[in-house]
Amino acid sequence: MPRREYWFGLPALCTSARSARDTVRDRLRAWELPGDTCCDAVLLVSELITNAVLHTGSGRVLCGLTLTGDERRLRIELHDECSAPVGPPEHRAGPGEENGRGLLLVQQIADSWGCARSTRAEGKVVWAELTAAC
Repeated sequence: MPRREYWFGLPALCTSARSARDTVRDRLRAWELPGDTCCDAVLLVSELITNAVLHTGSGRVLCGLTLTGDERRLRIELHDECSAPVGPPEHRAGPGEENGRGLLLVQQIADSWGCARSTRAEGKVVWAELTAAC
């Protein structure tokens, strides 16, 4: 069975996080992925797009979903227009801080994640992978 892919672009605006969540949820339901995997993927894409909007100065972002042919691995990619690399969080947000937990959540939820130079945009791609639980 061939892998499945789905790509969509959005303006880099705070309101795009909701559109990204809705799009990912709808696509993964259409692919009939388990509910836990869908919930984790929706949270991951929300955190990745929010980071891109708040920290990159990009005008647009490109989001990709790839499900392996055996339907066991889901890869989420967020391409932006900033070339600065993203690494593990260096600072843990304190109890009174409203921001600063996004990449910590990505690190905790994803089976693996990372950052590389984008082959689809002028900047970088931040990706996360999940095991599609049965």
